[in-house]
Amino acid sequence: MAGSRSAVEEIEVDGRAVRLSSPDRVIFPQRGFTKADVFHYYLAVGEGIMRALRDRPTTLQRFPDGVEGEMFFSKRVPTRGVPPWVSTAEISFPSGRKADELCPADLAHVAWAAQMGTVVFHPWPVRAGDTDRPDELRVDLDPQPGTDFADAVTAAGELRALLDELGVPGWPKTSGGRGVHVYLRIQPRWTFVEVRRATIALARELERRRPELITTAWWKEERGRRVFVDFNQTARDRTIACAYSLRANARATVSTPVDWDELTDVDPDDFHLGTVPARLAERGDPHAGIDDAPWDLTPLLEWAERDAADGLGDLPYPPEYPKMPGEPKRVQPSKDRDRPRDA
Repeated sequence: MAGSRSAVEEIEVDGRAVRLSSPDRVIFPQRGFTKADVFHYYLAVGEGIMRALRDRPTTLQRFPDGVEGEMFFSKRVPTRGVPPWVSTAEISFPSGRKADELCPADLAHVAWAAQMGTVVFHPWPVRAGDTDRPDELRVDLDPQPGTDFADAVTAAGELRALLDELGVPGWPKTSGGRGVHVYLRIQPRWTFVEVRRATIALARELERRRPELITTAWWKEERGRRVFVDFNQTARDRTIACAYSLRANARATVSTPVDWDELTDVDPDDFHLGTVPARLAERGDPHAGIDDAPWDLTPLLEWAERDAADGLGDLPYPPEYPKMPGEPKRVQPSKDRDRPRDA
C-alpha cells in the first residue's frame, strides 16, 4: 500500500498533462472512495461541471487527507508549483482585499484542483470578464430543524410557480444535503448589492404566499420550523457548491441538477460519486439550456422598491461584512435592548 500511495500518474485532460499522486489515498472512508475515484469522477462529469465552472472564479474546499481530516478553503492560487496553463481571475472581497482565484478554462483545471485535494467546488456567480456583476442568481432553500428535504421541495414548487408567472426559467438541483438550490441565469448588468436586493424581494414574495412554510428571517431564533431562503448566499464572496460538485459528507453525495418534474420523486442520497456519472451519461444534463436566455432582473428590483415603500428595507448581512448602507442592526432580536417588547 505504501508504494501505491506514493505512486504518481500523468493523465492527459483536454490536451494537458495533469499529475495524479497518491491515487489510493482514501478520501471518503465510509464509502471507500479514493483520491483516484474523486479525480476520475470529475473527468466523468466534465460536461456538466464545466457548464457550472467555466470562466468563474472558484474557491476550492480542500481535504488533503480525506473528508474526516483537516479542511481548508483555498481562495488564492499558490504562487509556486502551479502549471503555467492554470488560469486565474482577480476577485475583490467585501473588505476590499483582492485575490487571484482559480478560474477554470477547461476540464484540466478541475482535474488539477482534484489532484490538490479539492472535494468541493464553490464558484462565484460571475465570469472572469466582469467579476463585479453576477450573471447568476442563486436561490438557496435551506430546511431548518424540524423540516427536511421534502419541505424544501415543496418550497421549490412555490418558487417554480412564481417564476412561471414572471416568465423566467429556473434551474433546480439538490444541494447534496437536505436543501434545494434553484439558479436563474441573469444578464450581467447589476451589482452584487442589487442582485441581493432582488433575491430578498423574491424571497419575501415566497414568504407572503406560504408564511407557514417559508421564511426570510436571518436570525435562527425567528425561523421556526420553516424553510429559510438564504438571501445572503447572493452577497459578495458567499458561494454555493456548484452543480456536479461532490459534497464533503460520509455519503459522498453530489449536488445534482434535476428536472422540475422529477424533483418531487428524488432522494438526494441516491446521487453520489458512484451513481451520478452514469446518470449524466444516460440522461444528459438537465441544466444544458441554462445559458440560453439570460433574464432581465428589473421586475424583481421593482418588487424591492415596492417593498421599501411599504417599510420593508434591507436585511442583515453576515457578521464578517462591513456595515452596509441601509442595513438594519446586526443584533439578535432577543438581545436587542431597543426592540419593542410585548406588554
